[in-house]
Amino acid sequence: MAGIKEIAERAGVSITTVSNVLNKKKNVGAKTREKVLSIAQELGYSHKEQSGIDGKRRTIIVSFSDFDTLFYLDILHGISDYVSRQGYHILICNGDDLAHYSDPDEVCGCIILSSQILDSQVLAVADKGLPVITLDRELKHPMIKPMIVSNYEGERQLMQKLVDAGFKSFAYLSGQDTADNKERYTALRDVLRENDISFHRNDFYEGDWREKSGTQAARLIMLRDRMPEVLVCANDMMAIGAIRHFQENGIRVPEDISVCGFDDIIISRYLGLTTVSVPDYERGFLAGQALLNILDGTGDFDTYRIGARVKWRRTAAKSHK
Repeated sequence: MAGIKEIAERAGVSITTVSNVLNKKKNVGAKTREKVLSIAQELGYSHKEQSGIDGKRRTIIVSFSDFDTLFYLDILHGISDYVSRQGYHILICNGDDLAHYSDPDEVCGCIILSSQILDSQVLAVADKGLPVITLDRELKHPMIKPMIVSNYEGERQLMQKLVDAGFKSFAYLSGQDTADNKERYTALRDVLRENDISFHRNDFYEGDWREKSGTQAARLIMLRDRMPEVLVCANDMMAIGAIRHFQENGIRVPEDISVCGFDDIIISRYLGLTTVSVPDYERGFLAGQALLNILDGTGDFDTYRIGARVKWRRTAAKSHK
């Protein structure tokens, strides 16, 4: 059976236009609508509408990497609060299940935040004519709206505050190879270079966003002849893992080493973690709103950037030499 991309190519229109026609939107001219429907019928394309409120499909896919990371909960809460008020339902899946569940006959759109999902997989969903909100990457496609954190600006502010506080020796604990991580690491390197502070390959540690990789990085740092003054982590979960391991082994934070994160998840506030705060509940709420606006024909696919700001707390006090 033909897909929405093939219909668009045959009709000489955009995927968005085909999607609007098949979803019975009124913002397409009669001649174009007739042409698209004729080609869809000719190619044997079936676009059944799932029964639901107002006879429309009301299910949205939310795809995460995994479900053990705390910051997902705030994002999901924000998405759910908005879309449920509009009579929509959420189907949560991981990257492995995305292709299976992203059927235009069953769901009406997707929100994706998953380092395990390849760009090609996201594009394949959009090619089906489903609007996609990406929270972790910027892709060029007429059916994809990126809503991404201003990672570079947030991390840059944090790094400059650390330098201004007098820190001279840094280590960085990376997340997985994502756009978020690349922007945060680039900001760190830029600020250090601009302030003539050296950073070497052995100052870089590889992690995977999880608390356990923070523990592993802390073990390795403790083996060094001289520990860095600051461990900058690409997210809060890894920072928490590092802090716990340091403290369990008699290394004081911040007296012996300062630790910073990124995200400002709830537990970070209780631990006094210096971090970059991302409004995750609002991030989810806005993503749900943007997707439903697109479905209603009032939204757009322009990139939307979400601001982040530094939360300076006790784990980054300049109290050690």
